[in-house]
Amino acid sequence: MPSQRFAPPSEVPGLAARRIAADIVDGVLHKHRTLDDQLDGGGAHPGLKTLADRDRALMRRLVATVLRRLGTLGHVMSRLLDKGIPSEAPRAQSALLIGAAQILWMDVPDHAAVDLSVRLVQSDRRAARYAGLVNAVLRRCAREGKALVEEVANQSLDLPPWMLARWSTHYGEATARDMALALGHEPSLDLTVKSDPAQWASRLHGETLPTGTVRMLLHGSVTMLPGFAEGQWWVQDAAAALPARLFGDIKGKSIADLCAAPGGKTAQLAQAGAQVTAIDRSPARVARLRENLTRLSLQAETVVADAVEWAGPPEGFDGILIDAPCTSTGTIRRHPDVAWLRQESDIAALTALQQRLLKKSVSLLKPGGTLVYCTCSLEPEEGEQAVAALLASEPALRRVPIEASEVAGLAEIITADGDLRTLPSHLPNADPKLGGLDGFYASRLVKS
Repeated sequence: MPSQRFAPPSEVPGLAARRIAADIVDGVLHKHRTLDDQLDGGGAHPGLKTLADRDRALMRRLVATVLRRLGTLGHVMSRLLDKGIPSEAPRAQSALLIGAAQILWMDVPDHAAVDLSVRLVQSDRRAARYAGLVNAVLRRCAREGKALVEEVANQSLDLPPWMLARWSTHYGEATARDMALALGHEPSLDLTVKSDPAQWASRLHGETLPTGTVRMLLHGSVTMLPGFAEGQWWVQDAAAALPARLFGDIKGKSIADLCAAPGGKTAQLAQAGAQVTAIDRSPARVARLRENLTRLSLQAETVVADAVEWAGPPEGFDGILIDAPCTSTGTIRRHPDVAWLRQESDIAALTALQQRLLKKSVSLLKPGGTLVYCTCSLEPEEGEQAVAALLASEPALRRVPIEASEVAGLAEIITADGDLRTLPSHLPNADPKLGGLDGFYASRLVKS
C-alpha cells in the first residue's frame, strides 16, 4: 500500500469557485478587463474549464454580487477597517469583498463565507499575513454588516457618482434612484422565441411579458434548457428585442444590420422574413453570430467589415438597423462591470463614432427606406441628441414616431418625440428579479 501521507489533499468544496471569482474581480477592478473577456473566448480564465456547472454558476453570482454592490461594500469595509483595505495585497481585498457579499446578500452560511475567504488569503503569498485581519473583519461583518447596509440604503452608492449625477439631471432624482435600486437586483433570463411564447413560458416555468418575451429565473446552464438545441429561442433582453420590430412588415425586404454580433437582432430580422446582411468588424464575433444562426436554422449574409468603411451594394437597402457601439450604461443590470470600467470621458469618442455610423447608414439607404438607430446607453448624447444632430444635418430624413401599440401598449417607454426609451426601473414586479428592462434607446427615421 502506498503511503497516504503523500496523497494530494482534496480541495475544500467551493474554494476553486471563490479563487476564480477573486481573480475575475481583481481583473475588473485593477486590470480594467471586462467580464466578457474573462468569462468567454480566448482570454477566458483558464480555471473555468475545471469548474462543474454548479460551481461556475456560484462563481458568476459571486462576481456579479460584488460588482453590483461595490459602493455599498466599500462603505461597509470603511466602517469595519481602521486603515482601509490593504492596497499592496489585491487578494486580501477581493477576499474581503467576496466574503462580505456572501454574508450580506447571498444564501451562504456566515461561517462558510468567513472560512473560505480566510483560505483564499492564506493561499496567496502576498496576502497570507492578512488572514487574521480578514477573519476578524468578516466576523464583524456577520454581526454588524446588515445594519451598516441599512444606513446607506437610500444613497445609491452602487453607481459611480458621475453616472448618478447625470441620470439625476436627465431623468430626475426620483427616477435615478429607482434605476439604481433596480440595478441592485440579479436580473432574470429573457428569451426571444420563434413562436408561441405562452407555450414556452409554460415549459420553461417562466412568464410572458406584454411584448412577447419569455422571462424566467435561470437555474443551471442555458444550453441545457428545453428548446436550446432545437433552436427554438435565443437569449435577448426584452428591451433589446424591441428595435428590430420597428420596421413593420419586412418579408422579402433587404435589411442591413450594422454592428450585428452576437446576432439577436439579426435573428429577429431573419425570422421575420427579411433578406438580412449582418456586418460586424470582429471576425470572432461574426463567427459566433454564424454559430447562433446555424443553431436557430436562420439565414443571413455575414460580412466582416468596419461598417463605416464598408461600401455596400450599389442598390442600397430597404432598411438599416444600427445597434451602435456605446457606453452600454443601459446594460449594467446584466453587466455590472460596466459601471466601474466606463468613464464619463468615454462618451465623446463614442458619440463621434455614432455620428459616422449614422451618416454612413443614410448613404446605404434607398429612398423611402427606414433607418432604426438604437443604443443600449442611458446617456442622451448617445440617443436623443445623436438623432437630433443627424436630423439637423440630413434634410432628407424625417422621424416616424413610434406608437404605443407597436410596443404592447407600454406608453411609458415612448418619449414625447416618439422615440423608444426604456429604463432599468420599467416593468416593475413584486419579485425584483422578474422586473426591469435594460436601458435602451431607439428612433425610427425614413429617407424621403
